[in-house]
Amino acid sequence: MREHGRRLRRTTEVEDLLRLHAPQVLGALVRRYGHFDAAEDAVQEALLAAAGQWPESGVPDNPRGWLIKVASRRLTDALRSDQARRLREEKAAALTPRDAFTAPPPGPDRAPSEDDTLTLLFLCCHPDLPPPAQIALTLRAVGGLTTAEIARAHLVPEATMAQRISRAKQRVKGTRFGRPDHWEERLPAVLHTLYLIFNEGYTATSGASLQRAELAGEAIRLARTVHRLLPGDCEVTGLLALMLLTDARRAARTGPHGELVPLDEQDRGLWDKAAIEEGVALVTRALSQRRPGPYQLRAAIAAVHDEADSPDSTDWHEILGLYDVLVHLVPSPVERLNRAVAVAMVHGPKAGLAELNALAPELTAGHRLDAVRAHLLERAGDPEAARAAYESAAAKTLSLPEQRYLRARAARLQDIT
Repeated sequence: MREHGRRLRRTTEVEDLLRLHAPQVLGALVRRYGHFDAAEDAVQEALLAAAGQWPESGVPDNPRGWLIKVASRRLTDALRSDQARRLREEKAAALTPRDAFTAPPPGPDRAPSEDDTLTLLFLCCHPDLPPPAQIALTLRAVGGLTTAEIARAHLVPEATMAQRISRAKQRVKGTRFGRPDHWEERLPAVLHTLYLIFNEGYTATSGASLQRAELAGEAIRLARTVHRLLPGDCEVTGLLALMLLTDARRAARTGPHGELVPLDEQDRGLWDKAAIEEGVALVTRALSQRRPGPYQLRAAIAAVHDEADSPDSTDWHEILGLYDVLVHLVPSPVERLNRAVAVAMVHGPKAGLAELNALAPELTAGHRLDAVRAHLLERAGDPEAARAAYESAAAKTLSLPEQRYLRARAARLQDIT
């Protein structure tokens, strides 16, 4: 049993190491050989080989060099197997300065280039790709996840995810490897992609589990990497703070049987105090620059929740003020729905319901409008209407824990009416 535990720890350590090196190895290959799609396949094969060998044989002295060597060999074999492609490579190489594709040789004295990670994020968030493809390609190329892992996380067949990734790689085929011109314009797409990955991990849109911790953790890891590379960007800092402050509540969000526990019923002693302290420090530093953006404001709202000792001590007036600024910057229905909750907490449930009525024409899809309406109707003393709204919300969500929670609330009100 003890040996089994040691083997599991070794496997976990190897997986963490591989995810750290994956984008750096891919960047080295693409700079040296070109062909993002073929290089990415070769890197995945090298990662799989390392995952199978290193837990038993031990991690080599220069793991990054080992991965580059194995991936280069796989890529070279793949290129040589295609005669036409090889000839095109030779012709292109003859017309291109030698240093254009040259990466410094791997070695223990060369520090890993984390800038490759940011370059790959820009490539994966190419404007020609739809958001689902950006997410899948980011998780595979930058996160180092296999196609099977990404498919499991999104509850789709592996073949479906493989096609999605393959099409995405074809769309970016031929794109120059390097930070794109006007890269600042693409940074919001990178942050949005990481935000979507985190949200899917924190509250899964479908399936038997409320959360997918591996996705949320991967989004936080990648956000940390971007923050290390762009520490002066307030929105990058805000996004990392938002993830940390939100994920800090993860342990308290589900009960012993995986059931959903709403925020005002959570055991705050289970919240991750270290993550909260780090998140608060980050968002405080970002907001001190006086260039507030959506991620900073969302993080500030999360910080107000996390710093409250109890639901009753939550400063809803401050939260409403932050939402007022946020919806001015991002007047989306989702942000306005969240603001309606704050309005209800400050001015009463009827005021919140009035906000919802104005939003109804814009929020016809999904279950959140009905769920919020049910909660406010219950607080307003209308159990029959609240029960109907809970049942309507339960019928619209694909998340089994949310379905069970909403139906339980409806059943409780059934007893009252």
